[in-house]
Amino acid sequence: MQPASSAPAVPPAGAAAPRVVAVIQARTGSTRLPGKVLRPLGGRPVLGWMVRAAQAAEGVDEVVVATSTHAGDDAVADLAAELGARVVRGSEDDVLSRFVLARSETGADAVVRLTADCPLADPALISSVVALWRADTSLDYVASTLVRTLPRGLDVELASSAALAAADAEATDYHRTHVTSYLYAGGREFRRAGLVVQPAADDLRVTLDTAEDAAALDAVVAELGDRPPRWHEVVALLRARPDIVGRNAGVVQKALADG
Repeated sequence: MQPASSAPAVPPAGAAAPRVVAVIQARTGSTRLPGKVLRPLGGRPVLGWMVRAAQAAEGVDEVVVATSTHAGDDAVADLAAELGARVVRGSEDDVLSRFVLARSETGADAVVRLTADCPLADPALISSVVALWRADTSLDYVASTLVRTLPRGLDVELASSAALAAADAEATDYHRTHVTSYLYAGGREFRRAGLVVQPAADDLRVTLDTAEDAAALDAVVAELGDRPPRWHEVVALLRARPDIVGRNAGVVQKALADG
């Protein structure tokens, strides 16, 4: 992994370390695969995979599941609590407002954005993004997606509290659904840093949005087992198994503005 370089920001003597909270957005109302975050994968719910990965990441002080107040998401809230995550509930469509609520309730100085439909998340990638920001807390946004080199489904993004507040005050339309898009595609500049890996593997897909994705993930987990895999293990398996890659190769990723 190659992080962008920056001069570390050293906190004043005696100052408390910045608080980083991982927030996992999760709901049951997916248009293409309803209930996907509760779907079993290798013996545990998909949301369980995501919470476990976030809890295992170094530098993360707390894990929150941000779901909606819709009655259909009661099961998400109940499962998150069973998994030991704090639960916040807000608007189904204004996902950014859920993250702002999570930041407020936890006193976070920075928020890691994770989505519950990415069950193969690598705790080491989450740790690396958090470490990048802790080395320079003047950064507004740190992500593995500014230059996409990882398989879709292993994404990690971090936004500072100030940047999240700015997005909340200024963002409209689909930026409120996508939470962080205003920080890299909105109306003004933010201080950003990216994480890339080599060799690039952004042609691969391990996110969960369709039945075809579910079949591919089932096949990966059958090979790698019930544990958070390292990103390079996932890539190595998929490079060696074109039959698995083919299971969801035809899935078209929704455009940003499509929500």
